[in-house]
Amino acid sequence: GVSLVEQFVGHGIGRSMHEAPQVPNYFRPNMKFEDFEIQPGLVLAIEPMVNAGKKGVRILKDKWTAVTIDGKRSVHFEHTIAIGPDGPELLTKGVGTPFDF
Repeated sequence: GVSLVEQFVGHGIGRSMHEAPQVPNYFRPNMKFEDFEIQPGLVLAIEPMVNAGKKGVRILKDKWTAVTIDGKRSVHFEHTIAIGPDGPELLTKGVGTPFDF
């Protein structure tokens, strides 16, 4: 089966790359959520990481690269969404299909 990595979360983006609020890509019944309001001006990075095996990952010596602890394949998706006066806007619209490269 597949699993969602819980070590990383989506986040706000502004003057810095990683800002509040944190946006988990998973759910647990006992989770506590940050209190924030979705309002115009908010920009969020939604970025789940899905592993082909177990959810655990470790960071390599470069302090950036994440690899699965069981050596199985993994994929990381990311979309950036801006909340405007008329609602959400997907800023990372692609062209074609994900396999047109």
